Amino acid sequence: MEARASAKYLRGSAQKARLVVDMIRGKNVNEALAVLRFTNKRAADGIEKCVRSAVANATEKAEKANVAIDPDDLWVKACFVDMGPTKNRRRFRPAPQGRAYRERRHFCHVTVLLSNEERAAKTNGRGTKGHAGASKAGKPQTGGESKRTTAKRSAPATEQPATKKRASKKAEAAPTPAEQTAPVEPAANETSEE
Repeated sequence: MEARASAKYLRGSAQKARLVVDMIRGKNVNEALAVLRFTNKRAADGIEKCVRSAVANATEKAEKANVAIDPDDLWVKACFVDMGPTKNRRRFRPAPQGRAYRERRHFCHVTVLLSNEERAAKTNGRGTKGHAGASKAGKPQTGGESKRTTAKRSAPATEQPATKKRASKKAEAAPTPAEQTAPVEPAANETSEE
């Protein structure tokens, strides 16, 4: 069961609120509330109220559906911050050397989605699997490091890699080990015994 709550027109910019929201994404509700309580950021209070509201919405939704739900089983499935309106006031703040700063007041909208379903796979905090998990499952690899390691493994050990830089003249002139062990055939102008 999923429940959501949103807090609109919170004071502060969306960029600063995203710093707080990133700390609680994917965590258990109790852990998220503990993090929010002891975070020294202005946006943490409003986000904490939003998380508590989402917990209340989940319990109310479960009661209406006649389902038993434990608030301790809830976890933060998704949370994001949208930019709200900016109040461009016609005032100016004093600045050094006779200049003036324009006064802007930023607002943001926070949305929290809670769930009590089991988590499908361990994520890296952003809701996506890491590169190592994708390569083990046989899916196409997207990370640069994993591409490099698979290219080295696929080439045979005796051959040199195809992306070889320009070699020196001495290295080009030196015969390969296969050429040294090959039998030498007589030249066409030499006479053979009959």
